[in-house]
Amino acid sequence: MNTLKKTISLSLLIFIVISCKNTEENIGVLRERISINSNWKFMRYDSAQKADDLYYDVRPEVKTVNDSKAADTPATEAEKLEASERALKPFILPTGNAFVKNKSKQHKRPEGNPGKDFPFVQHNFDDSYWETVTVPHDWAINGPFQEGDNAAVTGGMGRLPSNGVAWYRKKIEISETDKNKAIYLDIDGIMSYAIVWLNGNLVGGWPYGYNSWRLDLTPYINFNGDNQLAIRVDNPNHSARWYPGAGIYRNIWLTKTNKVHVAHWGTKVSTRNVSKESATIDFLVKIDNNSDTNAEVEVITKIYFSDEKVAEFSNQSNISNENSSEINSSVDIENPKLWGPPPTQTPNLYKAVTTIKIDGIKVDIYETTFGIRSLEFNPNQGILVNGELIKLKGVNEHHDLGAIGAAFNVRAAERKLEILKEMGCNAIRMAHNPPAPELLDLCDKMGFLVIDEVFDSWERKKTPHDFHLIFSDWYEADARAMVRRDKNHPSVIIWSYGNEVGEQYTDEDGAEIGRRLVEIIKNEDPTRLTTSAMNWAKSDMPFPTVMDVISFNYQGEGIRQDPIFDKVTDRIKTKPQYEPYHKKFPNKVIMSSETASAASSRGIYLFPVTDKISAPMLHGNGKDDSISQVSAYELYAVDFGSTADKVFASLDKYPYSAGEFVWTGFDYLGEPTPYYNCRSSYNGILDLAGFPKDRYYLYQARWRPDLPMVHILPHWNWENRVGKVTPVHIMTSGDEAELFLNGKSLGRKKKGKFEYRLRWDDVIYESGELKAIAYKNGKFWAEKIVKTTGKPTKLEVIVDRTQINADGKDLAYITVKVIDEEGNFVANATNEIEFQVEGAGVLLATDNGNPCDMTEFNSNKREAFSGMALGIIRSIKDNKGTIEVTISSNGLNNSTIEIESN
Repeated sequence: MNTLKKTISLSLLIFIVISCKNTEENIGVLRERISINSNWKFMRYDSAQKADDLYYDVRPEVKTVNDSKAADTPATEAEKLEASERALKPFILPTGNAFVKNKSKQHKRPEGNPGKDFPFVQHNFDDSYWETVTVPHDWAINGPFQEGDNAAVTGGMGRLPSNGVAWYRKKIEISETDKNKAIYLDIDGIMSYAIVWLNGNLVGGWPYGYNSWRLDLTPYINFNGDNQLAIRVDNPNHSARWYPGAGIYRNIWLTKTNKVHVAHWGTKVSTRNVSKESATIDFLVKIDNNSDTNAEVEVITKIYFSDEKVAEFSNQSNISNENSSEINSSVDIENPKLWGPPPTQTPNLYKAVTTIKIDGIKVDIYETTFGIRSLEFNPNQGILVNGELIKLKGVNEHHDLGAIGAAFNVRAAERKLEILKEMGCNAIRMAHNPPAPELLDLCDKMGFLVIDEVFDSWERKKTPHDFHLIFSDWYEADARAMVRRDKNHPSVIIWSYGNEVGEQYTDEDGAEIGRRLVEIIKNEDPTRLTTSAMNWAKSDMPFPTVMDVISFNYQGEGIRQDPIFDKVTDRIKTKPQYEPYHKKFPNKVIMSSETASAASSRGIYLFPVTDKISAPMLHGNGKDDSISQVSAYELYAVDFGSTADKVFASLDKYPYSAGEFVWTGFDYLGEPTPYYNCRSSYNGILDLAGFPKDRYYLYQARWRPDLPMVHILPHWNWENRVGKVTPVHIMTSGDEAELFLNGKSLGRKKKGKFEYRLRWDDVIYESGELKAIAYKNGKFWAEKIVKTTGKPTKLEVIVDRTQINADGKDLAYITVKVIDEEGNFVANATNEIEFQVEGAGVLLATDNGNPCDMTEFNSNKREAFSGMALGIIRSIKDNKGTIEVTISSNGLNNSTIEIESN
C-alpha cells in the first residue's frame, strides 16, 4: 500500500490526512497530524518580579556566577532545597509515566486543578493586545544583546534575553465528528519548564526543553466549539553553558486517531544478518486500545522501497480495553538497498506502512521510515558500516541556527549539513541534547552518522539552574523519550547518556548512575551501543567500565601538556590517553567525542605567529584583548584543547581510534571563550554566518583527499607590514606545493610525517601576488592565487538558491563579498552593508560572523566582517512571486538579485 499525504486548509489549520491510492476502496481519514504552528498569542513578563506563581518548582538563589570559567571546570554538588507546597511539580510528573517502566514508581496526580482561575487559561481572557507569533518561535533571538559586566544574561548564554516567564495562547476547533477519537498534543520541544492548560484544566507539562513529548487532551476537549490552549514557559537564567533559546522553538502538532491505534512512537525496526544479498527485518508495533471494549485486531505491514512493495506480513491480536499490546514480526528482504554514508555508500531509505483493521475495517495507518544497514565495532580498527571501515570525520553541533536562533527551520539545518558535507564531514554529535526530529530526518536522507546525546549534566551542577535540578525525577523519562523517538533513524549509531558529567569524579557512585542509564537505554534499544563523553575519568576508574564505547573529550591528545601549564595545579592536566585506555579495554572501540576546541576569528591574522603546531591563546600570542579577536592562522586553542594539526597527528599515531568529532562545526551562540564580553563562540570550523574559516580547508584537505584543492593564508593586504616577516601557510590535499611571490619561487615543500600544512614562516611582505601550485605524486594537483587588492568598489552577491517555496518557512541565504574594481575579494573590508527586500519575501536576519558584533540580528544593516556579510530571506506564506533584494553600501556599486517564491 502506498500513502498519499494531502494538505487541506481548514480553520487555519493544516491537516495531514492519510488516505489510500492504488487500492480498491478509499479509507477516508484515519489519522490526522495537524500543524498548529500559526496564530499563537504570546506575552512575556517584563521581569521575574511581575511573573505569576504557577511555577514548576523552587530553584536555588543565584548569588554569584562566573560563566567565563574554564569549560572543563568540574561540576559541583547540588544545593539542598526545601519543597514548596505551591509548586506544580506533582501535577507535571505524571506526564512522564509512559516512560517509567516500573509502575510502582509512576506518579499519581494529586486532586485539584491548579491555575484554573488564572486569567490566561480562560476562554474569555482578552489576548488581543498580545503579540501574534508563528512557532517555531525563539522569543530572545532579536535581542537586544545585553552588554557589559552587569548584564542579566552574560556571554555564556549569548547575551540575549532568553530568561523569563512567558505565555502562549491559541484557540483550536475540534469537530463534533471527532468525539469518538483520541486527541493528542504532540510537542517537539519547548524551552523550558512548559505547563499546559486546556479549557482551564491543567493537562500536564515537561521541564526539559530538548525532549519531545505528548499530552492526551481527550478528557478536556470541548467537541462543540473552540478549545483554549494556554502554555506557560519558564526559562531560567544560568540554566546552560550555551544559548538555549526560549519558547515554543520546535513544531507543535494536534494528532487525532481512532481509539485503537498505533501507540506514540509505537514501531521499532531493527535489521540483522545484513548483506548485499539479503537482510532480516525485525518489526515491533505497539497498539493502544483506548476504547471501553476489547478489540480483535488484524495488523498488516507492507514495506516499500520507493514505490515498490518489497515485503508484507500480518498478525492477529486481541487487546483488552484500556490496554496495549506489542506485536513482533520478522521478514527477509532479498537484495536490500543498504543505508550508508556517502561518498562510498548510499543512504537508501525504506518505508513501512502499518494498517490496523477491526472486523475488516481500517482504523489506523502508521508510517515508519527506516534504513537497512549493519554496524560492527572493531576495537583495532573502528566502526564498520555494511562491512566497510568508516573513520568518523565528525563535528559537534549545538542546536542554534546562528542568526535565526533556536527556532528550528529545516532549510537552515539542511544548509549547515550541506556545507559540512562539502568539507568531507560524515558524522554529527548532537551536543548535548536530543535534536529536533527533522534534523535526524535530514541526517538519514543525507547519510550522516549520528551520536544522539541526552544529558550534559546529571546530579552535579555545571550552572546553578541546569538539568541537575530535575535529574532525579526525570532522568528515566527523558532517556527513554529520546531513544523511543529516535530509535528507527538509521543515522543514529550510538546513544550518549552524558557529556563531561561531574560524576566522573565520584568513583563508584558516578558509575552506578551510568549503569542505570545504560540499563534504561538498552531496555528501549538493545541493538545500539552506548557511551558517555569523558574529559577527566581515567582507565583505572569505575566510570568508563559501564559504557560500550570509550569516548574522549580532548584526552586523546592530552590536556594542558604545554610547558606553560607546568605550574598550574587547579586545572585538569592529562597525558595522552589512547594507549592506557586501549590497553585497559582491548575489546572496546575508542573514539574522540570532542577534539580540538581550537579558536579563531575568520580573516583576523595576528602577529607574531607561533612556530608550534598548537599553542595556548595569550594576549600578543594568538589573541588580541583590545579587539577581542583570535588569530586566524589556526595555530591556537583553548587551554585544554589542541589545534587540528595536533589532533590529526594523534589520530594517525593511534590508528585504532574510530575517529573524531571536532569541537565545533559552526560557531554557536554563547560560550564565547576566550572573550565573554562577546556573544558567540570562536571554536567553529565555520563562523556563525556559515562562512568557512581557514581551518575549513585543513579539514577538507584531510577528509577529502581526492578533491584537488589548495588554500593560502593570510590575505595579502598588509600595507603596514612592508618589509616585515608575514608567514604564509598552505593547506592542500596534495602532498607538496610551491609558493611564488610576484612570480619568484619561495621554494617547493613536501609534507613530512605528521605534517598537515606547509609553512613559509620567513616570508617578507611586499604587495602583489601570492600563488600556490600544489602537486600530488609529483603531478600538478591544484593552483590558488591571492592578490593585494585595490580599494573596495563593488559588492559581489551570491544566493544559495534562486527558487524557494512560498510556505512562509523556506529560506534563501545571500552571501555578500566586498570586491575591488578587478573583482578581487577585499578580505579586510569593513563597509556597512544594507539589505532592502520587496515582493514575496522578508528579511529574516543578517550576520557577518563576528563574535563581538552586538547589532541585533533582525537589523537590515550589517558591517562587513573580514569583507563578508550575510542576509537571510524568508518566503511569505502563500505569497507566490518575485522577491527582489537590493544590497547597497555607501560609495560602492549596488547589487540587486531576484528570488522566485513558488
